[in-house]
Amino acid sequence: MSSPRSIKLNGKTAVVTASTDGIGFAVAQKLGLDGAHVVISSRKQDKVDSAKATLKKLNISVSGEVCHVTDSVQRTALLNKIENDFGGLDILVLNAGVNPYFGPTLNTPEEAYDKIFNTNVKSTFLWIQQAVPLMKNRKNASITVVSSIAAFAPFQQLGVYSMSKTALVAMTKTFCSELGVEGIRINCVAPGVIKTKFSSALWKNTAMEKSILEKVPVGRLGTVEDCSGIVSFLSSDESSYITGETFIVAGGMQSRM
Repeated sequence: MSSPRSIKLNGKTAVVTASTDGIGFAVAQKLGLDGAHVVISSRKQDKVDSAKATLKKLNISVSGEVCHVTDSVQRTALLNKIENDFGGLDILVLNAGVNPYFGPTLNTPEEAYDKIFNTNVKSTFLWIQQAVPLMKNRKNASITVVSSIAAFAPFQQLGVYSMSKTALVAMTKTFCSELGVEGIRINCVAPGVIKTKFSSALWKNTAMEKSILEKVPVGRLGTVEDCSGIVSFLSSDESSYITGETFIVAGGMQSRM
């Protein structure tokens, strides 16, 4: 069965961070199916190669680079290659996130706190800062930041992770006016509990999954495909009057600041 395709992103170049599996891979695939050339990235070459091969089988225009989002040398090298190969960047999706600690917030080790904020918040800021020069001369350039419903309703045992995701919502709002002047839109997507390897601690436990599902009106956990369509929309000309907003993709779970 062939995958549905469109041409709404034809001619656009997209970079998706942490995009060799999970939400990032689904987003890269959707952007590619909608016509963009997609540059995927990951910390490991074998994962980049495998994901790239899968996307090529779908006739998606794709390239890939090893890039740890917190590594300034690798980040700069990737963006320099984008500029040299494509002359600029139209779409940036910042998807990378970590959570090395699960437990009471007060017991969070300092090294875990630093890793969470360095990866989830600081690297997102630096990516935006470095990517803007490549994006400001493109028509309707778009940045999408991947946060979490935990930004609004913190998850138990994931306190510092939840705090970092709240920071991304604030970052989106903060950058909105400055980037608007440059012709760049920035929006945020906040997924609920999406069934991925990353979130397995929340759903592999049957009792915990049951507790979560009781809070989801649609009656199921999310899939990575539930997240990819909204990112493609926010990356397209169809959303040219939308910026500074956060879109919750959580099956109706309550979310309040």
